Amino acid sequence: MISRAQALECGVTHSALRYRLRDGGPWQRLLPGDYLTVTGAPTVPQTEIAALLYAGPGSVITGLAALRRHGMRLPRVAPGVPPLSAAISVLIPVGQVRRSRSFVSVRPTAHMPERVCYEGVVQFTLPARAVADAARELGSFREVRGMVADTIQQRWCTLDLLAAEVASGPVRGSAWLRRSLTEAIGGIRSGAEGDLSDLLRRSGLPIPMFNARLYVGQTFVAVADAWWAEAGLAVEVDSREWHLSPEDWERTLERHARMSAHGIIVLHFTPRQIRDEPGRVIAGIKSALTAGRSRPALAVRALPSEG
Repeated sequence: MISRAQALECGVTHSALRYRLRDGGPWQRLLPGDYLTVTGAPTVPQTEIAALLYAGPGSVITGLAALRRHGMRLPRVAPGVPPLSAAISVLIPVGQVRRSRSFVSVRPTAHMPERVCYEGVVQFTLPARAVADAARELGSFREVRGMVADTIQQRWCTLDLLAAEVASGPVRGSAWLRRSLTEAIGGIRSGAEGDLSDLLRRSGLPIPMFNARLYVGQTFVAVADAWWAEAGLAVEVDSREWHLSPEDWERTLERHARMSAHGIIVLHFTPRQIRDEPGRVIAGIKSALTAGRSRPALAVRALPSEG
């Protein structure tokens, strides 16, 4: 990738530029004033460099493109929908005039990040800012919720850092992000757990403590995805996404055995069951709550999830 100004500084003449950019020539124009000096489709890093060259000095990649740079998982899209990673959001300081073009979404901001990450010539925002900006690129609350929960679950940033970004960012367009953050503060650590919370609220069942850390005396037992202390009931949301290896599955079985050994009732549901079989899920939880409340209380102590 090279800009027009860079090419001229290197001694490439205007006529030589035109010749290289002719139909069938060795160079191609990706953006106004940005040229790819090879034929064929540009790579993702080449489009990122093009976006920064186009946006100008001090520009920083953010949003979903920055999440991709960090190696974070991007929210899934429906079949036939263009990949979310195709668009590149770039922050520029307020007062620096540049319009969005093609695959580049230019975002003027009065709050340019003080610290950024670098990979070669590409600079991009830290995870908390990237998530806050990406929330405005997504098309549904479920996508935003899943992204926020995954960010905290995988420890890309802390709740405090994300809350600080939300507080300092614009209010407009932040409703889904703020709601997702509130859920995360309440212990929800996955999109499926958020779906379970929604289902419980609709059903009128009591809301559990999410991702509760369970102890018997000073002995740690397990972290329960959802915990009803009054019934000694734990619900585990078993997603294939987190149980792809035999080791992961063995850890799930071991956690189940530890909880059961202390008298905890353990139910397992998949994200698909929560979405597609809500009646079955609610019936199972209701039955377990009734059974748990009819016996003596367990000597299990629960602490809130760690942020």
